[in-house]
Amino acid sequence: MNDVEKILYKEALKAYRKNEVPVGCVIVKDGKIIAKGHNTRQKSHCCINHAEISTIIKAEKKLKDWRLDGCEMYVTLRPCCMCAEVIKQSRISCVYYITDSKFNESSFSASYNKLETNNASKFSNLLSTFFKNKR
Repeated sequence: MNDVEKILYKEALKAYRKNEVPVGCVIVKDGKIIAKGHNTRQKSHCCINHAEISTIIKAEKKLKDWRLDGCEMYVTLRPCCMCAEVIKQSRISCVYYITDSKFNESSFSASYNKLETNNASKFSNLLSTFFKNKR
């Protein structure tokens, strides 16, 4: 696993251990990680606290700008339509995701790319285990 994948998995595990949907997110600018996060909807009692949105907020604070031009986002699960719009508004240049969601049928621009990794099953297994335990 490369550094970004390791951090994504750690963030997803943090969410899993907090009884949150195990999604992790990282934002990179100029080859450096500037923000990372995970889902916190259950803890915060706030429906918009998806990993992508909280990570965008952290990156905006770090850069002191809401425009995240030149930034790339890496996320363990394909962003939902709400997150996709926030990503678009924040001007993130490119989004890489590891796992598709069978519940997410929204369309994305060409700047969304499925990240090819040998560790994809590790991420999808974490999601599957989380939802299996919920049933």
